[in-house]
Amino acid sequence: MQKTNVTVPFMLLGILFNVCLVAANLLETKVVQLGGITATAGLIVFPISYIINDCIAEVWGFRKARLIIWSGFASNFLVIAFGQLAVSLPAAPFWEGEAGFNFVFGMAPRIAIASLIAFLAGSFLNAYVMSRMKISSGGKHFSVRAILSTLIGESADSLLFFPIAFAGLIPVEELLIMIGTQATLKSLYEVAILPVTIRVVRYIKKVDGSDVYDVGTSYNILRVKDI
Repeated sequence: MQKTNVTVPFMLLGILFNVCLVAANLLETKVVQLGGITATAGLIVFPISYIINDCIAEVWGFRKARLIIWSGFASNFLVIAFGQLAVSLPAAPFWEGEAGFNFVFGMAPRIAIASLIAFLAGSFLNAYVMSRMKISSGGKHFSVRAILSTLIGESADSLLFFPIAFAGLIPVEELLIMIGTQATLKSLYEVAILPVTIRVVRYIKKVDGSDVYDVGTSYNILRVKDI
């Protein structure tokens, strides 16, 4: 019997990955300040997507990571499209939430464009670094690979997202602070939750029986059908 290309653990992680991305897109519309640190509320959930990306790239390899990254792109696009449709519909005369709703989903196209561009660059860099380092290290030093890949991916994400999403809305000085703060905090998030990530990866490898090395794998991000 032919083994299925998509297993239950992969499917569940894929669903969680997509949920985190959609939630992060909506939460990015709020800028928060905690203890003098300015960031977007998407910080609550977005780093989880990078942790899942690490797990998928480590267990199933770059092919599956590529598939799940593009599925996240598609999910975000659909949510924004449906949101814009809802914004365009006339509100009921008695409903008082129009301003708040339109603020969140009205900003969504710009946030979405920034998020999707940054997400693709950061996520693919994260998966690529994980994949290449796994091959070069012979599968050792997962902690180092996870932290370094996340640092590179998150830095690229922040460097792209904030200028595209908030240029002209937030002072340049604040943008630079937010870029550095977000990249740092997201990477620290990865470090803090690393013990959990390690255990999850070990468990999935055990129950799924998969531990892919991307020898000979194409890193062309457009080869989605190659799973």
